Amino acid sequence: MYSDKFQTFIKMWQQEFGIERSINDKICVDKDGHPIPWYTYPAIEYLNQFDYSSKNIFEYGCGNSSLYWASRAATVTSVEDNQEWYKKWQNELQASNLEILYREESKAYENAIFEKDILFDVIVIDGKRRERCSITALKKLSSNGIIILDDSDRINTSQEYIQAVSTLKEANLLQVDFYGFCPMNNYTKTTSIFFRRSFDFKTLHEIQPINGWGNLWSMGRKFRKEFYKNNK
Repeated sequence: MYSDKFQTFIKMWQQEFGIERSINDKICVDKDGHPIPWYTYPAIEYLNQFDYSSKNIFEYGCGNSSLYWASRAATVTSVEDNQEWYKKWQNELQASNLEILYREESKAYENAIFEKDILFDVIVIDGKRRERCSITALKKLSSNGIIILDDSDRINTSQEYIQAVSTLKEANLLQVDFYGFCPMNNYTKTTSIFFRRSFDFKTLHEIQPINGWGNLWSMGRKFRKEFYKNNK
C-alpha cells in the first residue's frame, strides 16, 4: 500500500506533468494537451521561461517539438531523413511559420541548415548524424544563441555523442545538462543545452525562475498552508 503522501506525489505527476497520458498514448503533450518536445521535463521548464517571438529555430529531427517551437518563435525549419516520418509530420504539423524539409542523403541532411540565408538562435540536434550536425550547427548559430543536444546521456556508450559534445565544448560553448524524466518514457535521460557565452535571451517574466509544474510556491498562501499541513 502506498502512503497518502506518495499518492499525492503520483497525482502530481499525473495531473501537473500529464506523464500518464503521455506514456499511455505515446504522445509528447503537456497536461492541457499542448505539444511539447521529447526533452527532459527540467529542460522544457527552463526553456519555457524565454521569449522566442523574434527568434529563428532550426531542428535536426521534427515532431511535436516543431509545434512547440512554432507556437513561440518567429520561424521554425525542421529537416527529416525518413520519408515515411516526413509524410506523417507534413500532414500533422500545421503552422504558418513552420517548414519541414526532406533530405534523405546524409550530407544533404546535415547541410540543410545552409539552405536558409539566416543565422539561427536555437538549433536542436535530435536526429541522425549528431556529430556532423554539431559541426554544421556551429557555423549557423547566432552570436548569442543556443544548441540543444537531446539524449546526451548516450555519451556513455556512443563515440558519436562523445564527438558531438567535444565539438560543442571546443567551440567555447557553455554546457548545462538537464537530467530527469521526459514525456512518453518511464525512465530518465539527459538533455544538454550549449550556450554562447554572450547568451542574452529575454525572459517572459520580470523574475526568474518562474514556478514550475507542481511547485508549492505557485499556490496561494491559504492553499499552500493546507497542502503542507496535509502532506508533511
